[in-house]
This record gives sequence, structure tokens and C-alpha cells, in this order.
Amino acid sequence: MKKQIRSAILAASLLLCIAALVPPPSAAATLSTAVIGMFPKETGEFAYADLKSARKLPWFGQLRDQMLPARFRQFEQFLTSAGIDPNSQVDELAWGSLSATKETGEQILGVALGQFDPSATEDRFKQQKLPFHEVHGYKLYAFGSGSGASDIFFFFIDSSTAAFGMRSGLEKMIDVHFGSAESLLHNDSLFPLISEANGQGMIWAVLNKTYTRMAMQQLLPQANQFPQAAALVQKISAMIIEVKADSGVDANFHAVCASPDDANTLAALMQAGVMYRRYQEAQQNPDLAQALDGVQVTPHGDRLQIHVPVSDVQMAALLKNHTFAVPAS
Repeated sequence: MKKQIRSAILAASLLLCIAALVPPPSAAATLSTAVIGMFPKETGEFAYADLKSARKLPWFGQLRDQMLPARFRQFEQFLTSAGIDPNSQVDELAWGSLSATKETGEQILGVALGQFDPSATEDRFKQQKLPFHEVHGYKLYAFGSGSGASDIFFFFIDSSTAAFGMRSGLEKMIDVHFGSAESLLHNDSLFPLISEANGQGMIWAVLNKTYTRMAMQQLLPQANQFPQAAALVQKISAMIIEVKADSGVDANFHAVCASPDDANTLAALMQAGVMYRRYQEAQQNPDLAQALDGVQVTPHGDRLQIHVPVSDVQMAALLKNHTFAVPAS
């Protein structure tokens, strides 16, 4: 389950970006700081998706079907049975990850924005006799037994806001709501980067040092073939991901390096990594190899910038080959 959740989070914020297309939109949605401030200060990865706009893209449904793990398909079915249609009622989605601690594993939590009918949904939950935990007056309904470490819980904050995730993470979110814990707005390293990314794309994400390492491993695993690159990746402090879309998407990654010298060196090594990946894919997945031809890696001050453009035709071919399918765990 943990692998599926990690795949889902990185799929939305990373693997999608490898399929990047060309034209940017005329405007991008901006997430309210009130929503950002619902998340705990210790959030290490924070992402946003404008689903209302994304659904207008002709390839979005097919891409989503390939990337959504089975567990989350079941969760959608669970919501549908309670009268909630995630494909039409959820307009925006914000989600985050909290690193594992001695007490809990990694915690995933999210906020869905749209139009809901909490009373009708909760009545159905009661009829289904779903297990729930009550926290500060909020009823957290369980998808699962309610006792498993990886069980997903769901509750309404109001008629336009619903929260979901693991129980421990949601309890921290509720603590933030009632003022007994600090919010993500007080994270001095992550929040300024969130403010920078906010409004810059249909999908965007900001990752701290720990999650950046995971992202780099999935984005360009071939970089590990170069020991110097692996050492420099360990020194990257954060990453911003922006995905703009119209008829397709245009993805940009901004890795915050320790110094301009590190950014310059890592850029050269990452370019070699892209070439190596292209060579590997040339026989088995020529469409992906062709897409990798368009990847641009450039240093800019203390940042390493990776730009990933792909044409509509390439996107169709990549989807046909199930390039973005999340493997079952």
C-alpha cells in the first residue's frame, strides 16, 4: 500500500511531467492560502491540481486511468456509493505528505474543493454502518476497517471542502484547524517556494530535501550511474515542479542546489543521464526515447532547471504504450 501511495503522489507531481506537451494556458488557478494553511507545518511535499481545467484536456482521462493505483480506484468507488462523484464534483485538489516517524508511517493527506452535500453523504455512511473516529466533533469515516495503518479516512470540513488521508495526518490537520499545532504557513523553508509556485501551472508541487531525493531518483534514475551526480543530488535542498497545460502540458522542474557551481556540475551530469536513458529506451520504447530528445537541462544561478516538452502525437503514442501505468505492488 505504501508503494501505491508513493506512486500516486509522485505520479501526479512527477511521472505526469515526463509526458509534457507544448502550449501553456492563458491563466493558471491560484490556491488560497487558507487551504495551504490547513496542512501541518511538517508537511514535506505539497502539491496542487486544477482538476476542473484538467478534465477539459482530451488525453487527461486516459492518463489518469493509467496512473491511478487500484487502491484509489476503490476509494473513488467508495465515494461514489455515498453519492459523491469525484470526476465531476471535485474542482481542485491539494495534497501533501508527512515523512514517517517512530510512531507512524508516512502520512498522506489531502483536501478536495468542490460542491458537496455533507448531510446526505453522512446519512449514507450511517446506513452503510461505516466505522468512524470522532475528533473535535468531526467524524472521520473509514475506507477499510478503520484500524489498519494504511486505511484512508474521509470527512467534510464544510459543504465545499472535504479532507482525506491517513488518520494520524488528518488528526494533525484538525489540530492545525483548532490552533493547537502550527500550519504549513509557518514552514520557513517550504512556504516561500509554495508561494513562488502557486498560480504558475495547472499542476504544481513543492518538495523538501527528503522528497526531492525521491523525485530525482524517479525522474532520472540513470543519474545514479554517475557517483558525482548522486553526491550532488544529496545536497539539493528543495524542488519546484510546474505543469502548464492547454491541449497538452509543459513541465518545468527547478531544483535548489547548494551553490551555482553545484548547479553547473549537476546540469552536465544530468544531461549525460538523459542521454543514457534515451539510449536505454531506444529499442523497447522509441516513443519515449524521442520524447527525451526534447528534454533541456540548464543551470540558472543555484538552481538546476529541467524542461520537458513533448508533442501531442508523442503523448498519444506514450499513452498507447501504457508508459505511465503504475505497477501493482
